[in-house]
Amino acid sequence: MNSSTLLSRRGLLRRAGFGTAGLVIAGGGVGAYARVVEPEWLDVIHVPLVLPRLDGAFTGYRIVQVSDIHMDSWMTPQRLTDIVRTVNAQNPDLIAITGDFVTDDAPTFAGNLTTVLSDLTAHDGVVAVLGNHDHWSGSTSIHDVIHESGMRDLTNVSHTIVRGNAVLHIAGVDDIWAGNPQLEAVTQQLPKIGAAILLAHEPDFADVSAATGRFDLQLSGHSHGGQVRMPLFGPIHSVYMGRKYVAGLYHVGSMLQYTNRGVGMLSLHVRFNCRPEITVFTL
Repeated sequence: MNSSTLLSRRGLLRRAGFGTAGLVIAGGGVGAYARVVEPEWLDVIHVPLVLPRLDGAFTGYRIVQVSDIHMDSWMTPQRLTDIVRTVNAQNPDLIAITGDFVTDDAPTFAGNLTTVLSDLTAHDGVVAVLGNHDHWSGSTSIHDVIHESGMRDLTNVSHTIVRGNAVLHIAGVDDIWAGNPQLEAVTQQLPKIGAAILLAHEPDFADVSAATGRFDLQLSGHSHGGQVRMPLFGPIHSVYMGRKYVAGLYHVGSMLQYTNRGVGMLSLHVRFNCRPEITVFTL
């Protein structure tokens, strides 16, 4: 895919999708709610999951997913600090960040991201992959944020968590749209025994990852759940690689796919009927 195609899709996403959203909402009585109330109204969603290959030693294991931070003029360090506090309050065993740390200009926001995200606390640490905006905005800066804040970068690699003789594998792929995903290399790294979870920014990649038969769960973001969802209509825009599995839990073959609505926003910074979320998975 050439750079002009990427830029064209990126522009269409912003102008056609969120531009229309802004016109629809700003023109009605819910404009203030969509701009001021809902973007701040964080939804903590609890999702119990059964993974058939999960060893009993991991029963009750808690993973908190954060996605699409989109640090920018709206997602200030203080807002992100409040989110970090909420995440830590869930007493997670593991924290997973599924990409799009920024919207634009990663070098400008890297310092604040590193400072705030360094406060994330989980028994087995924090793992992360990049999203399309991270690549468009400066992937080197985001890789630096991940490393300097003490996270584990899962770009095209896997990591194994051990409990006695039991194992749980956490893997990641680079962004599907703008990066260099290497799923085959990742699956070759994975031991044959033990449940495996994949972090992939774009949810519609689940069709590919499920076909390998090796992953029990994929965690994604990217779509923002639509960000603006009109009653009786649903999301008023769709995004490349986020059209099929827009929000919530899906069964894709024998694999589970979860799409997080994210905590940040794009463009006019509005949300309607689509609250920002962090997700607490209990295995």
